[in-house]
Amino acid sequence: MTNENLAFAAAPIAAAVAADLPARVYLDEMMARAGVDGLAAAFAEPALLARLDQHAAAVRDALRAAGRATDAAGLAAYARSIAAGAVRMGRPLPEPGFAPLTAAEWLATGFPLLRVVAICMIAEAEGLL
Repeated sequence: MTNENLAFAAAPIAAAVAADLPARVYLDEMMARAGVDGLAAAFAEPALLARLDQHAAAVRDALRAAGRATDAAGLAAYARSIAAGAVRMGRPLPEPGFAPLTAAEWLATGFPLLRVVAICMIAEAEGLL
């Protein structure tokens, strides 16, 4: 195969990877902002884990209803809408390292932050992070 043919054969793969990268990067950012601390707290507190499971089910239902897959692009788009809504409500998502730490703080936190942690939980379970 010549270099010209090799470049042509690799183009669709490179384009697919490039299109997927921004979604995965955004999911990684959400994991840094809320997912790591939220999931750590949830694994120590069954009530929080149960609440996140409910949020995760709602995320899957919403994506299915919108005709979206539970893939990096779908999850990132959903997370972006949640983050934008949080900003509009005057409660932006925390910067990395500033999320609640205890299970009690997580149980008292609002919808947007819990929904983002649920998105991170799905992304982790699907091997997207």
